[in-house]
Amino acid sequence: MIPLLSVVVPFYNVEAYLTECLKSLAAQTVEDIEVILIDDGSVDGSRRLAEDFAARDSRFVLVGQRNLGPGPARNHGLRQARGAYLAFADGDDVVPPSAYEVLLASLAETGSDLACGAVRRLVDGELEESILHEKVFRRPKLCTHITDKQVLIRDRTVWNKVYRRDFWDRHGLSFPSGIYEDVPVAMQAHVLATSVDMVGDVVYHWRRRDEDGASITQRRKELSNLGERLAAIRSVRAFLDERAPDLLDGFDALVLEKDTLFLFQALEGCVEQRAEPGPLLDLARAWLAELNPQVLAAAPSLRRLELHLMRRGLLAELRRVREFRRGRNDLTRVVPRGRRTTGWYGDYPFFRNRRLRIPDEVYDARDEVKLVAAVEGCERTPSGYRLRVHVSFHRVDRRVAKVNLWLTDGQRRVQLEATRKGTHGFEAVVDAGRLGDGTWRLGVRAELRGLVFKGWCRDGDSASTWQLSVPGRSRTGMDIL
Repeated sequence: MIPLLSVVVPFYNVEAYLTECLKSLAAQTVEDIEVILIDDGSVDGSRRLAEDFAARDSRFVLVGQRNLGPGPARNHGLRQARGAYLAFADGDDVVPPSAYEVLLASLAETGSDLACGAVRRLVDGELEESILHEKVFRRPKLCTHITDKQVLIRDRTVWNKVYRRDFWDRHGLSFPSGIYEDVPVAMQAHVLATSVDMVGDVVYHWRRRDEDGASITQRRKELSNLGERLAAIRSVRAFLDERAPDLLDGFDALVLEKDTLFLFQALEGCVEQRAEPGPLLDLARAWLAELNPQVLAAAPSLRRLELHLMRRGLLAELRRVREFRRGRNDLTRVVPRGRRTTGWYGDYPFFRNRRLRIPDEVYDARDEVKLVAAVEGCERTPSGYRLRVHVSFHRVDRRVAKVNLWLTDGQRRVQLEATRKGTHGFEAVVDAGRLGDGTWRLGVRAELRGLVFKGWCRDGDSASTWQLSVPGRSRTGMDIL
């Protein structure tokens, strides 16, 4: 009988974790599955554990091959797979019990080509947020596509998904060799799919292994590992350039945000070990040469400083800046410089250092300054309302020089007189006679040494816009809508 779902599980020397992985697959609420275990030439006790499990559960099938890496192992498993749907898991990870039921139900409802879900990191037996996936599944959506939901550019893994087998075969998807084989395939599938389902459920527990250096993740600072990561980046960029060029900048920005960290860590290691950095610096410069210069220029100022130091081979200075970043428990400040013309710069090491002569534009953080405005209280008075408002600039440790406040219902505008209360507090009294029935929003304009921002006040610490509902003169309160 043909199973509904085939789960392909390559493994290599994961004896300490494999049993937990296999138990999680056996416990799936979808029982109509086959699990194809591919021993990629393990030399520990992993194969024996897999053999024992397959002997007890007929849904598990064990095949072997010499050690060729996870990509060829997955391809070998795919050739054995018979299911109408495909999924992947790694032998050291865990799949939550209802994961495949949720993903399959979504595909049955929508007809999409693949369904993907949220991920948690499994760290010392506890679950934490996956930094790689943290922004992807906050707003689930069915029947979407990566060109519409570009946050999916961050969804670069194959094991938090279920694919239709006919979709996979129709496009001839297969895994390349190398240790970052899943990134190109994940991106290709997202682009080639007619539609994709994003579910909010956590469907995968991705283990972090810190106690040994055997996993790919733990060897990510090695030169050969970084070279293979660059090869995967080049593969994805070539595919996107041909099939979805509008996604290139988003992909480059993600590489700059996530992948480049491993270059920095490796270069810091060269300083600590007094190792020859030449080959690693050559790789780092080749890496940056792949990315769009406009994306590099648009990076946050602290990242631009790190990149500048890396390009110049100033590794001791790079290490100091990395230590500065790690040592900040709060956000680094943005400060004004200049008398006649004010610039706003990140308060980082080596600014206007005479020896290094780093250009000021590397530190330019004007675009990183944001208006922070929130209503902290609204009280009824005999004649109207008293509003308490917080107004500041994000990352600027200075009080706002000038603030204008007004209420508007979309047609009428009522200007308010703002009185300063403390460093970032303001108070305004509203005469109810100036307001008619309706819903009013509070607008704000703030100025500080060349910075001018306009926007709407939020409701306290929430992201929603504050609104005052005045349904009638008999109403004596306010509603936050």
